[in-house]
Amino acid sequence: MNPTLNKKDFDELTTNLKDLAYGYIEKYNPSRQQLKIYLLKKYLKKFSSTKLKKDITQLIDEILNNLEKNKFLNDELYSDSRARVLLRRGYSLNKINQSLRFKGIKSEFIKKSLSKIKEKTIEPDFVSSLRLCKKRRIGPSRPQSNRDLFYKKDMGILARAGFSYDLSKRVLDLEKKEFENLLKII
Repeated sequence: MNPTLNKKDFDELTTNLKDLAYGYIEKYNPSRQQLKIYLLKKYLKKFSSTKLKKDITQLIDEILNNLEKNKFLNDELYSDSRARVLLRRGYSLNKINQSLRFKGIKSEFIKKSLSKIKEKTIEPDFVSSLRLCKKRRIGPSRPQSNRDLFYKKDMGILARAGFSYDLSKRVLDLEKKEFENLLKII
């Protein structure tokens, strides 16, 4: 993009995009990829001018690099915090991995985040599956009379949450008292 041709338009566009970026960061704390998509969508909606899309993506990349340099954006920190939040919600490590990839986080940051979780938590998938059972009231949380009736449904819920068959079976076969004792520990 040649800013000397329309310096006023160029300056106005960059300040508008920077303002949008700062507002979005302040409200949502996004990853780099999320912010890039947001700025591109806003540009296409609000500022649809005759500028080339390639020039706009270069401008947005410069803005994002500047934000990373000034430590407003940090994908490694985002990956760590998001992984911990998802683990507390009852996500399996597989689902956390997929969720972070979907957000545009680099695989090296994802691996570091997952290894930190594995170091700090003993068997994180088992703990997450217990939390999910409590939250969704499935498996050991169900009344004893309904457990056999809903076994397949509960197995499907755990499978869609990203847990392995063996782990799901192990959790669903827990007794109610043992399940409550494990919940007190975690």
